[in-house]
Amino acid sequence: MAEHIVHPGTPKGCERIAYAVGFTENATYSDVYGGGGAVVGLDCHLIRPIDTPADTLIVFMHPVGGGMYLPMVRGLARAGHHVLWANSRYRGADYALTMEKVACDLGEAIVDAKERLGYSKIVLAGWSGGGSLSMWYQALAEAGVGISDTAAGDAYVVDAARMPPADAVMMLAAHVSRHQIFTEWIDPSIHDENQPGVRDPELNLYDPANPNQPPYSADFLETFRAAQIARNRRITAWVKDELAQIRASDDPNRELAFTVHGTMADPRWLDPTIEPSDRQAGTCYLGDPKIVNDGPVGLARFSTLRSWLSQWSYDDARCDARASGAAISVPALVIGNTADDACTPSHTSRLFESIGHDRKQLHVVEGATHYYTGPNGRDHLQEAIATIGSFLEANL
Repeated sequence: MAEHIVHPGTPKGCERIAYAVGFTENATYSDVYGGGGAVVGLDCHLIRPIDTPADTLIVFMHPVGGGMYLPMVRGLARAGHHVLWANSRYRGADYALTMEKVACDLGEAIVDAKERLGYSKIVLAGWSGGGSLSMWYQALAEAGVGISDTAAGDAYVVDAARMPPADAVMMLAAHVSRHQIFTEWIDPSIHDENQPGVRDPELNLYDPANPNQPPYSADFLETFRAAQIARNRRITAWVKDELAQIRASDDPNRELAFTVHGTMADPRWLDPTIEPSDRQAGTCYLGDPKIVNDGPVGLARFSTLRSWLSQWSYDDARCDARASGAAISVPALVIGNTADDACTPSHTSRLFESIGHDRKQLHVVEGATHYYTGPNGRDHLQEAIATIGSFLEANL
């Protein structure tokens, strides 16, 4: 028997196989580092029990996050499942991310897993931002329509044969879409994108002079949420104007990069009475929201025109779990965590309610955080993994 080298971060009794999925596409320009525009490479990790074959593969992909070593990924392999974490072409950098291209990447990873690795059953596992990606991908795959263009209106063709449907979908600690949750987080106190330091004190959650303080009134929350949508739409209108000018020029494929300030200001982080749960007040999954609001790691801090329309535009982005839920027919599992400080309870319920059939299951892990950390994190993780195991056994 060949000697198996166990790498750090690989569960005992399992092997981790790192490989790349490469393919070419008809792209007018490259929006990732290297590759020459037409060549795409996806970094993949297959984690599975040693010498234990299986015909079912659990496939994770997040639009931007690299989760090959997430507790959930390692825990599922330890429990006997074959697990693939496939990174999209945009791993670690969402400033030029186009969701239609991410869906293409997911399809290519699945085709490779079926044709080269020999798996006959695929289970999509949508972790966090991967939840809406998984649901949208499945809706497109079941419709058999492929992709013809991007949300920005650029031609982008993906053959339906390169997007095979999965046999089940799981949404784990997930939110409904990147553009929806981003709009729920954007700071509406900025009225002029050219003067981000000038902020409306009555909408600035982090201004001690703001007369609106937690617990926030229903009227304030209604005004705040409407102002968030309005800001998103103002940016979108500017993006469309800029893109129209570029397309009318002698260089229609040119892009424009820009910065979006103030993108992490959700009242739920400061007021635990909004969507009550076990999350800790005054913090978010990235730390202190006041610091993150203007720090470099906030959502959508850096963007491009085409990426904004595909990824962040409240009205134009297409990757939406709620809009896709009614279009899927395969069994679906939704797991939410009550101490999650990223994906709050309404996201879990909206995901579940969006699924139009009755072959769906909802499970909530009491006290669990977004990443299953904390003193009881291991127990919370085991509960979630056991739920997944029962779901797969009953539905595949």
